Amino acid sequence: MSTAYLAEFVKLYNPKICLTLIFWQAKLSKILNCNLRVKMEIIIRSAVETDYPQIVDLFREFAEFEKLTERMTNSVDRMIKEKEFFNCFVAVTSDNRIIGYATYFFCYYTWTGKSLYMDDLYVQQEYRANGIGTKLINRVIEFAKESKCHKLRWQVSNWNKPAIDFYKSIGAVFDNIERNCDLMLD
Repeated sequence: MSTAYLAEFVKLYNPKICLTLIFWQAKLSKILNCNLRVKMEIIIRSAVETDYPQIVDLFREFAEFEKLTERMTNSVDRMIKEKEFFNCFVAVTSDNRIIGYATYFFCYYTWTGKSLYMDDLYVQQEYRANGIGTKLINRVIEFAKESKCHKLRWQVSNWNKPAIDFYKSIGAVFDNIERNCDLMLD
């Protein structure tokens, strides 16, 4: 329901009915798993060790979204043991829930030099379309610039049209030449 439509509705009907409609619109959106455009206070900050359990839960959720749950083998224990290699910005609500993250690491490309690779950018389904992904990637871009990187690289699944459109909107260039190669070592 648009704001203009709602204002017109309030003029014609009882404000209590309007509040009830707003309540049920929010409930119905959650039930139907729709995106809700809401104004909320979100802080983007670096992840800390006490965030790991929530982050691992989001890793699992992201693996489900990608339909690749069998590939998710990370754990809180592994993250603690390997914390010097883990870099992550998190999107945190006012009640301290992590609803999104961007993981990254430094790399060196022979043609361009020092770069940053964003491994994942994920926002929980019910919080998408609220600018949280934009805030996360902007923080990664800002960090890459502060760190004097020459390039930021990441990948996106070819079926994920909303993500592709989002990345195009910020000026990303897509490379259809290279393919990912993984060699699992454990």
